[in-house]
Amino acid sequence: MGINIRQKDKGESIEKIRKLWVTTASSYSDDDELIQKLWKEIKKTYSSIGRHYHNIDHLLYMLELAEEYKDSIRDFDVLVFAIFYHDIVYKSTRRDNEEKSARIAEKRLNSLGLDAKRIDLCVVHILSTKSHEISPNDDTKYLIDFDLGILSESQSKYLTYLENIRREYAIYPPFMYKKGRKKVLDQFLERDKIYATDFGLRREYRAKANIQFELELLG
Repeated sequence: MGINIRQKDKGESIEKIRKLWVTTASSYSDDDELIQKLWKEIKKTYSSIGRHYHNIDHLLYMLELAEEYKDSIRDFDVLVFAIFYHDIVYKSTRRDNEEKSARIAEKRLNSLGLDAKRIDLCVVHILSTKSHEISPNDDTKYLIDFDLGILSESQSKYLTYLENIRREYAIYPPFMYKKGRKKVLDQFLERDKIYATDFGLRREYRAKANIQFELELLG
């Protein structure tokens, strides 16, 4: 999965994402200028300075997982749109990133011509990434599990993830960061299950082991 894309592969990865965007968006609008404009907004946002984890690599990782589990997803296009927009707004100092991202998604998908019910579903998907609580909607479960997929990767990939997350929260001094991070990790460990889909359930043990490992690093 494209967790840490090598620089020489970056252009190829971005092109792969662009093609999926254009293919999906073109199913709802024949306005090529609009589709390209929205793509440029997505690319610029996820490539912006300060995004060390919530960036193009993360986007590709989730989109690859969506492709892999496509047959299990009821409304694939809406899930893909939710992935594209779930972190369109991301600032480590704010607590309303998901709400702002959902509002942008609502506006952009309306401009592409999606019907209101599917836009509402996309909004539900995006808002679910705020708490990552298990959802009653099966497609939302996949989105949440894909978003948390990094927790269950190899320890080397997990360590890189930790470094990138810390860089995104560099504004906070160590004592504040550790306190906040421990709270988040403890909440995951307190759950009966972190994951809710066939993708995630087989990774449950590894995710909890990585979380415990990080807690030990934090001290």
